[in-house]
This record gives sequence, structure tokens and C-alpha cells, in this order.
Amino acid sequence: MKIMYKAIVGSQAYGTNTQNSDVDFKGVYAQSVDDLIGFNYKEQIEVSKDECYYEVRRFLQLLQSANPTMLELLYMPDDCVIEKHPAFELIIENKHRFLTKKCLHSFGGYAVAQIKKAKGLDKKLNWEHDKVVRKTPFDFCYVYEDGKTTTLLHYLDKNKLNEAKCGLVALNHFKDCYALYYDFSGDLGYRGIVSEKGNEVKLSSIPKDEKPLCIMNFNKEGYSSHCKDYVEYETWLKNRNVQRYVDIQHHQQQIDGKNLLHCRRLLDMAKEIATEKTINVRRKNAQDLLKIRRGEINLAEFMQTAEEEITELTKLFEECDLPNEVDTDFVNALLLEVRKSIK
Repeated sequence: MKIMYKAIVGSQAYGTNTQNSDVDFKGVYAQSVDDLIGFNYKEQIEVSKDECYYEVRRFLQLLQSANPTMLELLYMPDDCVIEKHPAFELIIENKHRFLTKKCLHSFGGYAVAQIKKAKGLDKKLNWEHDKVVRKTPFDFCYVYEDGKTTTLLHYLDKNKLNEAKCGLVALNHFKDCYALYYDFSGDLGYRGIVSEKGNEVKLSSIPKDEKPLCIMNFNKEGYSSHCKDYVEYETWLKNRNVQRYVDIQHHQQQIDGKNLLHCRRLLDMAKEIATEKTINVRRKNAQDLLKIRRGEINLAEFMQTAEEEITELTKLFEECDLPNEVDTDFVNALLLEVRKSIK
């Protein structure tokens, strides 16, 4: 395997890096003929979450699909290029031929995805604000009495009843519904409603002549949904980007400004591709982009404006003279030439 190209990508290349920004690397490699015709071909190698390389054939395939990250590698600022094999210059010399009308959907689609991600964060931020706690099946039990429903907790408290003295019997043909009995004497050995660590309600043996106090329903689906949401929340809490969370808590707009920074960048790049036929990786408006990240503008208004710009981009690409797609014969010939040039 030979490394053909390696570059610093992401915020360092865009000029939007902060003190806490990671340094990410991407590159291209070429495998030997033996690997290509044998079983050792690898399209991609991930060294770490911050470093990834693509085999040259896979790289050219991604360029054909107008993949934004791959296209940016062809237009990197000189100070971000760490390594470049002479054979890779053959691709660089033809970089303009990979700019097509497909960029509308790749750059524009990625911009839309950033808006959705920014909006999607709102739910979990609200969970954090509401101090989410783990609930038990007890919190999803409801009692039907005198034509009304109330929580089991309220019912027991109102009637000064002890949960440990309650007994449940499942009702046939009534899904998740139970007759609730109470051991006033304390001698019947009822098992209560739920165990502390259990995910189900408990059933008890009830003497034949005992009369139920009421009908209880266990909202099992609601409890299952809560468990799923809670696990999702805990996972997010563990894996969240702390700095981004701090930024959002600071500006209190419940929207991830970093997603919208990328949205602005992608929209600008798409427009430049259609009008200037180039990709400017190092952003001249880097400071304005950082203001978006820090929430120093109205992010909700920005999202509305961005969605309108995406519609305008469609017209811009329809009117430009970029080709619809990359010529397949050209890419095939380029790949062969590159491989033959590698020593």
C-alpha cells in the first residue's frame, strides 16, 4: 500500500477551528496489483475516528457521486496538505471535471441534513432541562373508580393505603388490566404492585371471598417507550460533545449552532460551484460562521432563510452549464493512468 495523499481536513481547513477543535486527517492510498486481484482489496481504512484513508478507485467513485468531503480534498489549501505523491497530481489537474450538477444534491442535501440535526437536538436538551429520572412500572399504573381514572399513586395516597398490602389479579380479555385487592388485616400475604427492580407488575393469590377495591391498568407500552427514551438519553448524555453543549446552554436557543455553521458553509460552497466552478475550502467568512456556531444570531430565523436558499440553489444549478455527471470513460482512463504512474 502506498499513501498518495494526506491532508488536514475539517475546521482546521475551513478556518473555523477553535481551541477545542480536533485535528482530522483524510487521504488516499493505492494498493498493489496483488491486492487488487486477490482477496486483500480494501476500499477504506480507518486509523482512528480522526483519521481515514480511501483506496484510489473508491476515492474516484466518491468523486463521481459528488461527495462533498472527497471533492474538498482536491481543493485543499497548501498549508493543509501533508503528503502528495506525483501520481496524485494527475487527479488534481483534472479536478474541475468532477464538478457537476450532482453537487446540488450532495452539497444541498448535506445542508438540509444539518438543519434536521440542529432541530433534532431540541428534544434531548429539553430532557436535560427537565431533570429526566428513571421511572418504574409503578409510575405507569392507573386506577378506574367511580367513572374516573387517576394515577395509582394518587389513589393510594388519597385512601391512605400501603402499596405493600395490595394484591393484583389479571382480568381476562382486558389487556394489562387488573383487579386490585387490599389486605386490611395484614394476614393475607399479598405481594404488592411491583418489585423495586422489576419491569412488570406482580400478581397475588387472592382468597375466594375477597372483593376488589377497583380496576387498575398498567400502561405497559408507555413504560416500554419511557425505557427506550431513557436509554437513548443516557447514551446521548455520555457521548455528547461537551463544548457544543456548553455553547448551546450559553445562547439558550436550543439549536446546535455547529450544525448550522456547516449548513451555511455548504450552501455557500454549492453556490460557488454553480457560479465560479470551484470549491473554496478555506472560508473567507470564517468569523461569521463562528458567530453562527456561538449562537450570536437568531438561529431559528437562519434556518428559515437557509431553507429558502436551498430552493434558490435549484434554479441556479438548472441554469449553469456544468455537466450533469462525470464522464465514466474519463474516470476509468484516469484511474489506469494513475495506477501506472505509481512507483
